[in-house]
Amino acid sequence: MIRRRKLAAAISAAAVASLLFTGFTSGAANAATPSWCGPKKITMGLTDGFGGNNWRLVTTASARDEIKKCKSVTKLLYADGQGNTTKAISDIKGMVAKGVKALVVFPDAGKAMLPALRAAYKAGVKTVPYRVDPSGVDGKDFDIWIGGDFVNDGKNWGTWIKKNFPSGANILFLSGPAGNSQGLDELKGMKSVLTSSSYKFIGESPFEVTNWDGALTQKVLTAAIAKHPKIDVIVSDFGPVMVSSLGEFAKSGRSIPALATSDGNILGCYYLDNVNKKGNEDFKLMTVATGNDHVRLAVQHAVARATGGKIPTATRFKSPVFEDSETAKPQGVQCNRKIADFTFLSAQMSGVEQQKLLK
Repeated sequence: MIRRRKLAAAISAAAVASLLFTGFTSGAANAATPSWCGPKKITMGLTDGFGGNNWRLVTTASARDEIKKCKSVTKLLYADGQGNTTKAISDIKGMVAKGVKALVVFPDAGKAMLPALRAAYKAGVKTVPYRVDPSGVDGKDFDIWIGGDFVNDGKNWGTWIKKNFPSGANILFLSGPAGNSQGLDELKGMKSVLTSSSYKFIGESPFEVTNWDGALTQKVLTAAIAKHPKIDVIVSDFGPVMVSSLGEFAKSGRSIPALATSDGNILGCYYLDNVNKKGNEDFKLMTVATGNDHVRLAVQHAVARATGGKIPTATRFKSPVFEDSETAKPQGVQCNRKIADFTFLSAQMSGVEQQKLLK
């Protein structure tokens, strides 16, 4: 059986670890210096609009792992906006005041973060927002935005839905904060594939807001299950947080619907434990890689610009399809019961290393 940790416990562990993540010792023993690491010594900053879930914890650790490859980064400061836009803005201002020369930002609140990013950039800090689009202009409001190809994720989900539901489907779409660019791009990608009116997006438009938070996701999903008698597919850009709510389908005598989402060890194991149970005939699963390594590219750009290293040519992060229960291409559903539930098997950081973060 899976070692079932409650999501709240994982989130609490993430929050504690992020609060402790203020100091930094650079340099990896016996490792070659990457080309993006220049000779100038710098202090670096890393901020999240919301850092309180396991995905953010692994992503932050991935950033730290990447930064350690460059001995020119002598100190790293981290701040968690805790889902509060005002605090997230203040965190960026604080980083500038503390003298960071490079700053990587996950701007969860989108456009609301633009003035703070612009101020950091104008102050001479090499400023690199990533993943969520703050709606600015490279070279004017910040050095460069390192986006993800979330339209491609949406297309991959849409293609899978169309193949498995050729006659149409009721689709419930869950994403993060209201108006976040990731969710909007994913929806754009899905709708470019699901052009027939037989594919209906139910629930709030453009998506159900979850803030990528476990407790809110459970509340939203539980309400949606009660409200909508027919849900054929749930699409979510943070799959693991759905696990604690999927049992609501059984309580109402319904099969767990098909899931098109992002990967997570707990989700893969949950699927394998429940797919063959009576009444779950509709349970299917397809995931894209959850994208913990997106931050590595943002780090490379920020460090290169601040230390005088070679700036990477790549400017976007593209997540591949990770698993598919129906075709087993590129592989079937993955589950490693020897490591923590709240780990991501698609990440560059090993599951064993991720597990250490949750202790």
